[in-house]
Amino acid sequence: MAGVSFEKKRPRQPVGSAATVSVRVSGAGRASVDGASVVPAPGEEIQQAVLNHLQRLAISVGAPIRATVHDDLAGCVVPLEVSADGSSRVTGQAVRVAPRPAAAGTPGTGQAPTGQFGPAPVMNEPDTDTRSPAAHSPLAAVPPEPSAPTPTPARGFDAVAEEVLGDGPLTETAEGAELLTEPLRRINEAVRSGCIDTAAELADRTLAEASAVFGPRHAEALHLRELSAYIAYLAGDPVRAFRLSLDVAGLRRQARDGEAAYDNVRSAATAWRAVRDPEEGLRLGRDLIDLWTDLAAEPGPAADDTGPLESARARMVRLSDRAAKAAAQA
Repeated sequence: MAGVSFEKKRPRQPVGSAATVSVRVSGAGRASVDGASVVPAPGEEIQQAVLNHLQRLAISVGAPIRATVHDDLAGCVVPLEVSADGSSRVTGQAVRVAPRPAAAGTPGTGQAPTGQFGPAPVMNEPDTDTRSPAAHSPLAAVPPEPSAPTPTPARGFDAVAEEVLGDGPLTETAEGAELLTEPLRRINEAVRSGCIDTAAELADRTLAEASAVFGPRHAEALHLRELSAYIAYLAGDPVRAFRLSLDVAGLRRQARDGEAAYDNVRSAATAWRAVRDPEEGLRLGRDLIDLWTDLAAEPGPAADDTGPLESARARMVRLSDRAAKAAAQA
């Protein structure tokens, strides 16, 4: 998600209520969200860059983002909702409007984007090439999958976000945790107010202090490590978010806490999907899948939820193909 800026502070939205933004997509791979420019990473389509931006906003405010998407060159306006898990859905009828005329050779002109808005994957890279058969606009979104008959627990970064954005008091979960109450309050408040860089500095400093006082395997040190991973993901550093999450997953598996270890594996997988370089993605993916496979072989939620692991393995195949093509072109 390189290029997406979170420097512009946004007022905090109540947890559970959707925030509303305006998106404009123009020529030459240009887009903006509420007037803030969105810049795609190398090789990334502008539509995916916008979806990534909206997903990160949804994670930051703890609620879906409702966007009115204006595609200037295609000449349509689409109401879209993007959730914190990356899924997207059209919330109303697309409206045709007159395309904005653009003179050839001037800044901001070019071909209309060819990608589609949706379905936005949890991990920022589509697992399939599914397209809506009724999609006539480059902004068409695929309807969401039917909801599960019973609610499922929040996993990975979703669970961390719920804790950070919650309004309840901080829960002391282990001996000595009361010493971290004030630092955690300051970290959470920085995330809520959109000061991601400040939150990252506070989290890293508090993690170092907690590890020195309690030891790196202490429950609160592990909790701070997963919080630091979540903030690194918000800050656009997926590699650091991945490594922190996978480290915690390994430590929790060693402690025979399969439930918590699986949450951290899912966080690592989310960060891994945001790594765009195929070679680096392959290196990180091998470590992820090795641990994930071991965890899935043991009783627990990982063994009962094999679909995401299969999706990760499928991504490894795609990364191998991309790496081979890149090597052939070098």
